Amino acid sequence: MDSLLSNLKIAVPEKIYVKDPESSALGKRIVEHSIILINDIGFDSFTFKKLGTLIGSNESSIYRYFESKHKLLLYLSSWYWAWIEYQLVFETHSLNPEDKLEKAIEIVTRTIKEDSKFSHINEVVLNKIMVNENSKSFLTKEVDQENKEGYFVIYKRIVHRLRDMIKVKQPSYKFPSSLASTILEGSLHQHFLKDHFKSITDCNDSLSPTNFIKNLVLNTLKS
Repeated sequence: MDSLLSNLKIAVPEKIYVKDPESSALGKRIVEHSIILINDIGFDSFTFKKLGTLIGSNESSIYRYFESKHKLLLYLSSWYWAWIEYQLVFETHSLNPEDKLEKAIEIVTRTIKEDSKFSHINEVVLNKIMVNENSKSFLTKEVDQENKEGYFVIYKRIVHRLRDMIKVKQPSYKFPSSLASTILEGSLHQHFLKDHFKSITDCNDSLSPTNFIKNLVLNTLKS
């Protein structure tokens, strides 16, 4: 798997960006340092002016890649889910159908480790942004139009992959799509609670969100 992944390019829907940031050194620096800055100060306080100061570039040069900070967040979210999807596909392709779902849950809910294949993107920090800021990419007035334009296609594709695995595991289960989307969103939420609201989650250093989600899903499908 490592040899295959070493040559892959994470594909993000083209409408999200003005110019592909992967096409230049400046674009990669914009992505790299936007992750660092959003994690440091939060998305609400993040601006292209602050990012430009950080990377020593004019604010206008950032607008040549992204028309708004919202589009930049959509890019980071899409990149993250595409990166997760590659892991999901490669790590489950040789498993029998009965085992795929449990492995898939592990992949999409586990604590993230940095992937050296993408030197300009720190996946550990990006995961923190997903836990803390991801909902801001779609809780907007424009979400329906952006959905029509395919901005969330990768996220939805992962949900559909999980849905199909649930159907194989338990064909009679009536809510496979709802359960699949709950796996993704529930995992992010439990990671958030584990870090910020410890008194209202059972997840901790020894009991991970993965443990909880596996228990929830597998016991639900038994009934």
